[in-house]
Amino acid sequence: MSNTKAVVVFSGGQDSTTCLGIAIKQFGVENVHAISFIYGQKHVIELEQAARITKHFGIDLKVVDLSFFGDMVTSALTNDGDVSQAHAYKKDLPASFVPNRNALFLTLAHAHAQEVGADLIYTGVCETDYSGYPDCRLRFINQLEIALNTGYETSISIITPLMALDKAETFALAEGVGILEVVIGMSHTCYNGDRTRVHQWGCGCGECPACKLRAEGYEKFMAAKEIS
Repeated sequence: MSNTKAVVVFSGGQDSTTCLGIAIKQFGVENVHAISFIYGQKHVIELEQAARITKHFGIDLKVVDLSFFGDMVTSALTNDGDVSQAHAYKKDLPASFVPNRNALFLTLAHAHAQEVGADLIYTGVCETDYSGYPDCRLRFINQLEIALNTGYETSISIITPLMALDKAETFALAEGVGILEVVIGMSHTCYNGDRTRVHQWGCGCGECPACKLRAEGYEKFMAAKEIS
């Protein structure tokens, strides 16, 4: 597998940083590429952290400007709104849901993978935890992979190593591949873009759903370590 190349869809958050660590461990830094997106997110500071993390590892980072996208969709991540409330017109989903975001990101990552000769695309989506986003389900990923490979005559696999993991297990996985300190110290999860408050689990406001989920996961992770 030493010649296998991978593209990581990289936000600079806990999940995508863990995926980056997995890819590096499996294929080496010379075979890993990262791609990030500016899509009108209010917590754009995540991309500053993405740049710092990829520089730390010596990974090539491609940043794609999709600033227009935030004006096309309704989401508390790109417009005014309370991320703890329900989505404006998808009442079963949180306000932080961004319609069609993952489909767009993975489509562009697929194009980038073709350009750099990558066989794999890593993404940190998962079916567990808080969000319940329908475009994070394995069924969606599998069907999108088929559509992209059919349309462009490729055989690029979309890898989702966190699909069945909760945040505590993701912390444990990050430790297992040797990047726990990077995840805690450098990755960014907070929807409010706050890096002024420092916690054991990392930086963030500590109040938004993303921070609460990360904090709870870290507490559970540490409790499991104490038991073992």
